[in-house]
Amino acid sequence: MARLFGTDGVRGRANDDITAELAVELSVGAAHVLGTFGAFEADGRKPVAIVGRDTRPSGDFLAAAVSAGLASAGVDVLDAGIIATPGLAFLVQSTGADLGVMISASHNPAPDNGIKFFARGGVKLPDEVEDAIEARLGEEWERPQGTAVGTIRPFENAVEQYVEHLVSTLDRPLTGLTVVADCANGAASVSGPEALRRTGATVHVIGDRSDGGLINDGVGSTHLGPLQAAVLEHGADLGVAFDGDADRCLAVAADGEPVDGDQIMAILALDLKERGKLHDDTLVVTVMSNLGLKLAMKEQGITLAQTGVGDRYVLEEMNLGGYSVGGEQSGHVILAEHATTGDGELTALHLLQRIAATGTSARELAGVMSRLPQALINVKGVDKARATIDHEVRDAVAAAEAELGESGRVLLRPSGTEPVVRVMVEAPTDETATAVAERLAAVVQERLAL
Repeated sequence: MARLFGTDGVRGRANDDITAELAVELSVGAAHVLGTFGAFEADGRKPVAIVGRDTRPSGDFLAAAVSAGLASAGVDVLDAGIIATPGLAFLVQSTGADLGVMISASHNPAPDNGIKFFARGGVKLPDEVEDAIEARLGEEWERPQGTAVGTIRPFENAVEQYVEHLVSTLDRPLTGLTVVADCANGAASVSGPEALRRTGATVHVIGDRSDGGLINDGVGSTHLGPLQAAVLEHGADLGVAFDGDADRCLAVAADGEPVDGDQIMAILALDLKERGKLHDDTLVVTVMSNLGLKLAMKEQGITLAQTGVGDRYVLEEMNLGGYSVGGEQSGHVILAEHATTGDGELTALHLLQRIAATGTSARELAGVMSRLPQALINVKGVDKARATIDHEVRDAVAAAEAELGESGRVLLRPSGTEPVVRVMVEAPTDETATAVAERLAAVVQERLAL
């Protein structure tokens, strides 16, 4: 049986894979397991959980189911409503709550949804804790009675507290800068533009419909076209694009060209290094980061520490080494001084602060690194569990690596959040990268087809 938890929580089609019944069971399991792992204090009080969601229509019934499961297990629930995932994590940390539950499928389309947990301190759960929660599903348990059951009440001013936190992290106002914010019709709609305006920036907003049916639909960090057009239309200094739950940020420079997560991390790492805040002169990235980032950071005296894909693995490495910044090419960026998880809105603010402080355009700042041409193919309809063990697939990868030598690299991995195998190739030219990726994708399709 496949593992229920993926790279970032439990995710799938709402009311099919992710049902109200599953939401109740997962929340009960989380209440019991997190208690076992010491998140709840043994002082006689009931533990407290904060529950939030993005704008998807299914978020209403799933948040209600999660809250019901937690309360039935004796947990007091604060409902934060629609809020960014990093906003929920911040509230768990700042209030001392025992756990948090976010209802979101991040950058996935509107019919999908997901459930991800945060432990005390606003940190994502390690694999072994998720496995323990999954192991508790369907088991018998002693149900509290009377006043021992939990309560459910609104978390007043949840978004306002998060916005105040975001603005407080800046050292200078952003007055004089013009920015376009694409909120992906998601959770950033309730906090992103407001945080940007409070810094003094002039803000234009797109993708801020909050009905949820159009979340990530042609807008946001996975569809930069509308933002590129809006940046040119308004003559903006920068465009920032969030995903549905606002834990990632990509950008568009004033010339309309994209600035990806690797380039953003390079800009922020150099900023921290110049200010003496880059611990051990190290930037933490995943295996998906472009080889060009590693080469550029080496020239700047910055070491790259590499992890598996997923911002929680980046955070684990950051915590182990006490590192200041890390993230993913997709735009998950963790600034450890201010956040416990990837925070798109925080990233946008600090990118803008760097532009304001240096008087330098985003395009020029991003020029610190040259991206090697990269081809990424998502192979669908295959058995992703066999992607790394099939001998013909492994032989094909080895042959491609030998062909590229030190001038490129190959990464083949099953997705942790979608039923696909990702084939990524970097090479000296676009033509070579595409040709090698297509050749490998064909082998994967032939060998692993369902």
